Amino acid sequence: MKKTRIRKAVFPAAGLGTRFLPATKAIPKEMLPVVDKPIIQYGVEEAVAAGCDQIIIVTGRGKTVIEDHFDISVELEHQLESRGKLDLLALARHISTLGRVAYIRQKEAMGLGHAVLMARDLVGDEPFAVILPDDVIDAKVPCLKQMIEVFDDVQSTILATQVVEGPAISAYGVIEARPIAKNSRVLEVKGLVEKPKLADAPSKNAIIGRYILTPRIFELLEKTPLGAGGELQLTDALRSLVHHEKVYGYSFDGTRYDAGDKLGFLKATVEFALQREDLGNDFRAWLQSLPSLKQ
Repeated sequence: MKKTRIRKAVFPAAGLGTRFLPATKAIPKEMLPVVDKPIIQYGVEEAVAAGCDQIIIVTGRGKTVIEDHFDISVELEHQLESRGKLDLLALARHISTLGRVAYIRQKEAMGLGHAVLMARDLVGDEPFAVILPDDVIDAKVPCLKQMIEVFDDVQSTILATQVVEGPAISAYGVIEARPIAKNSRVLEVKGLVEKPKLADAPSKNAIIGRYILTPRIFELLEKTPLGAGGELQLTDALRSLVHHEKVYGYSFDGTRYDAGDKLGFLKATVEFALQREDLGNDFRAWLQSLPSLKQ
């Protein structure tokens, strides 16, 4: 079998971001900054670092600011250059060179499966990655790059997974799987359940917002009926995919922050700020000085 590489990464970004209202009334949640970088840029940089040179962003109404962010800003660059602010100029130019970016509009918010299906014509007949911008993953080796290394070996669908304890498992798609002998981080998926009750969860292995999918997923999404909330669920199509080809779960090495949740967003902001050479020491000292933390 001819081996193929992952060149394209799809970013579903059409959601309304209601958990962050009123901030997201006019600003897409994907553009909320963790320190000084929009949430979605972390994912795009991860995809590029993993070898993806084509970025596909599925947007909706009110999301044109995302397109502006990844475009060239002639006026800004000219002003920075004329004022000799070359470090900032390099930073601005870096954003517009993050691969080739294409956009497609999801006119109705009909679920993750529908968002992925919208990208079909741009993806074509090749395997591709899906990155959910809300899931910001801090890892020495980018999470998607870890997954692509596994894909290079198995040439099959791979789902990023993480162990979730207790009732929180009910917020995730959960896999039923068995371990693979030659790699303790890889599981062969036998079934999937979307947001099960704790008692009904087949395992503690929850699906996190990174996927490598084969193009067969598009055929199955077209045949999948609408599920919970009247939406097209990607998990439902993946459940069918298990009967057609191998599907694997991958327990990635890294720390995941749910930046689509207020607490997760705050945790990500604090952790990434503490890692910054220009901010970390002063920020840590300030946190340690807070009276509320000394009580």
